[in-house]
Amino acid sequence: MESTEQKERRLAAIGACDRVLSHAKRPTMREQLARIATRDLDRLPDMYGDGVVGELEQRVAELLGTEEAVFFPTGTMAQQVALRCWAGRTGNRTVAIHPLAHPEVHEREALSVLSGLRTVHPTTERRMPDAEEIRGLDEPFGTLMLELPLRDAGFLLPTWEELTATVAAAREREAVVHFDGARLWETTSHFGRSLPEIAELADSVYVSFYKSLDGLAGAALGAPAELAAEARAWRHRYGGLVFQQWPVVCSALYGLEHELPRLPRYTAHAKTVAAALREALAEAVPFSRVHPEVPHTHQFQVWLPYPPEVLDAAALRQAEETRTAVFGRWFPGEVPGLSVTEMTVASSALEWTASDVTEAVHAFLDRLN
Repeated sequence: MESTEQKERRLAAIGACDRVLSHAKRPTMREQLARIATRDLDRLPDMYGDGVVGELEQRVAELLGTEEAVFFPTGTMAQQVALRCWAGRTGNRTVAIHPLAHPEVHEREALSVLSGLRTVHPTTERRMPDAEEIRGLDEPFGTLMLELPLRDAGFLLPTWEELTATVAAAREREAVVHFDGARLWETTSHFGRSLPEIAELADSVYVSFYKSLDGLAGAALGAPAELAAEARAWRHRYGGLVFQQWPVVCSALYGLEHELPRLPRYTAHAKTVAAALREALAEAVPFSRVHPEVPHTHQFQVWLPYPPEVLDAAALRQAEETRTAVFGRWFPGEVPGLSVTEMTVASSALEWTASDVTEAVHAFLDRLN
């Protein structure tokens, strides 16, 4: 567990770096306020979801091609509401979901504790479930939830053909389909489809404003008008109808205007970065791995055969000594002796060439000794 002192030292070191490869340099509060200040702030603030909140909801609905969108303070709340609404409509409280999906790993069993839902797993493989696994699931389910991309498996996506087949298999089972699209924004390059084409496959879609768009917080649920109306009622019950939310909403609008158009470029450059990392590590470190080898989005994993604390210490020394940061935090992997870190290729990485990556990786590895 990283102590507060260690965290502050790490963030200070990255903040002082001139070059950062993986997107770990957090904007200061002043920088965040400057983004918000690009909006028209002379108007009255929102009150319980009107004003600028409604503008954001309309913008998201247009981007996704859904009838409506509902703003939520968190994605955890948005998805719980969506899944319990669908359970009421289908009459089945069972959700088919991957065991590595966000509600199963990161939400303290909220689906069952708060919403009374239960989950079943079509597969335990570290990939999206396929159509045959959905057809072969040995009990009824009301909703299939697909996380696009599946973050804890390595930000993995199926092919477009695999995705459409899996959705069709759920329809054959008379189930509705919900997309956990926290990072849906960056899937268009991989699928070769627009956001509306992707969202159209599902009955509802959740998107995040801070994971890829650098917003302060917040999420939205794209859904048919009838479900959106019920979602607003449950949002109120869950405590999500906040008095004023304009700072979060303005930062989300900034992200839609400035970060969303850049995501295809980030995704393309991630392939260059991943290839350079893979080659540099393979030369010097047995059992190293870049996963997936060709990233599906602008995010992917790197695995190395060292304890996390050793890798964190080397990364910190590199940042403090060279003002260059290659990796963020490292965490224990599922295999003993291996550690994993997540790479996010964003604006700070665009200036890095393959040779820059190679040189910086060698400098990092030198500090492991």
